[in-house]
Amino acid sequence: MTAKWHRFFTTERPLAVRRGRGPGDRSLVVVEGDDGPRLTLWDAERDTIRPLDGITEGDLVQAILTCDGEHILSLHDDNGSEVGHVHATSLDGHADYDLTPELPPYTLRGIDVAGRADRAVITCVTDDGFSLWMLSTDGSAAPAKLFQSPHETWNGLISTDGSRACVDTTDHNPGIRRFAVTVVDTATGAVLGCLTDGPEAPVRGVRFSPGSGDARVLLSTERTGYARPCVWDPAQNTRIDIDAPHLQGDLVPLDWSDDTTRVLAVHVADGIHRVMEADLLTGTLRELELPAGAYFEPNVADAHCHQWASHYGAGGSVRLLHQRFDSPLSVLHFNGPEAVHQSHVTPRPDLDGVRLTSSTVRSADGTSVQLWWALPRDTQGPVPLVLSLHGGPNLVTVDRYDPPAQAWLDNGVAYAALNYRGSVTFGRRFREGFRPAIGDRELEDIEAAVRWLISEGIADPDHLFITGSSYGGFLSLLAVGRLPQMFAGALAHVPMADWLAGYEDQNPAQQAAWEMFFGAKPEDCRERAIRASPISYVSDVVAPVWISQATHDTRTAPGQVRRYEEALRAAGGTVVVDWYSGGHETCGLTKALGEQSRMLELVDAALHQRPWR
Repeated sequence: MTAKWHRFFTTERPLAVRRGRGPGDRSLVVVEGDDGPRLTLWDAERDTIRPLDGITEGDLVQAILTCDGEHILSLHDDNGSEVGHVHATSLDGHADYDLTPELPPYTLRGIDVAGRADRAVITCVTDDGFSLWMLSTDGSAAPAKLFQSPHETWNGLISTDGSRACVDTTDHNPGIRRFAVTVVDTATGAVLGCLTDGPEAPVRGVRFSPGSGDARVLLSTERTGYARPCVWDPAQNTRIDIDAPHLQGDLVPLDWSDDTTRVLAVHVADGIHRVMEADLLTGTLRELELPAGAYFEPNVADAHCHQWASHYGAGGSVRLLHQRFDSPLSVLHFNGPEAVHQSHVTPRPDLDGVRLTSSTVRSADGTSVQLWWALPRDTQGPVPLVLSLHGGPNLVTVDRYDPPAQAWLDNGVAYAALNYRGSVTFGRRFREGFRPAIGDRELEDIEAAVRWLISEGIADPDHLFITGSSYGGFLSLLAVGRLPQMFAGALAHVPMADWLAGYEDQNPAQQAAWEMFFGAKPEDCRERAIRASPISYVSDVVAPVWISQATHDTRTAPGQVRRYEEALRAAGGTVVVDWYSGGHETCGLTKALGEQSRMLELVDAALHQRPWR
């Protein structure tokens, strides 16, 4: 008999809706299927949906449409390693060609397509550094290098007519992730302008103007310490800033209307999203009256700045991507507060989930940290609880659909998710708060969250578990080593367990991130890296540890996990490692269901004082 909680993992759901840049209003819909992501083409003008069942190769989660809407671009790598080449694939899957055959394999840190030309730009990372390349999407011309730097360079964008490109650069401030935006001529590679707000305040590109021949760029700036929209004209070196001094917290720009008069943005305060629209002609800012939930999710160190985001449709309509912890992503069309309706493209199933509550917790030094939490339905605390930590660290847990959260709650286990220091959308100071002592501030935040959950009568102090992926997996292992009496078990997915051993096996982009985290190369900060590594504390671990690790992971490589496993066993600890074939990201509902079943089995064993095997 199928367990009731399986419903959260057996219902296919959209992961993203990404509008094409070309004429018309066509979008790629990325759907999480049983065996991984699959694509659907949505033509909003014709109101048609076309499954792209022939496209099965490449990183489909980050795929984008070409200008003509006849191909998709995606990174093809070795079993999820994130190192490979960008390919163009026809919508029927029959034609597929490598757009960069002469380049060495690279990691992708940006991809964008021109709206009126068969051109795209990609931001690549190899052993030689970071580079921006222009591609001919029909393969008629060889790739052209537009920009090169040894320092972190991300998020290349291309203008509507393909004549200009911009990229987020750190040449002015090496080793610190506070970007400037550099604009180049795509015909010559000549630098046409660079916008920086100084060494403290980063500037990030969002998109070029949708207007043909319009060289302006929509940016996100942080002169106040919080994100704000800005429109910059590099030709005239003029700018329009939406300062919004009455708002506390980030105001994150997402998109620019086709007529270039409005900017869509989301104000984030204590983790709560409020969608707003800025009128560039009048300078006014209005809030849209919408259901509670999340309307975008930031990304980091990937092909796009957001994993999914609300945006404009053709004709200036506001296309809202909306989800909550208990409701999968759906598309809402906004035509005024009395006319918000759901698109049939992403029907929202009623899965009878539990809403989560947002609370603020004070950390050891008085810093406010935001926490999502819920008790199982019809339950009085305290009960066993799982504390979840996102990766990154420059990511964030938003109010978006989360099958594992719902599975825990359906099985009588309370759930909480912490946005520790290092999380984005809480301002620059909070985002950078995890440096330079990696792990220290995050553990203070974890400890504060746990004490709050216990004091509020939510969590049973004897039955607390910690879990997370990537950086969240690292923090899970670090917590059971440095806070050994606090947790009854750790459930870590693709964690960093040994920072020093992991460096050599990482891809070049991740090595640059490593150096940014610690502010130096490994040979110059050995003591700091050792202090930050969970492997340094295996003799103090008393709780059992489970690790799910990928064979082809180039972010948190398998070798350093093997070292941790051996060290913890040698110290007398309990560790179980389950290996899977693939890369850093878990794909497919079937695999996710299997991992959740495994975690429920282990937590049940701990609650009944049985060993982990």
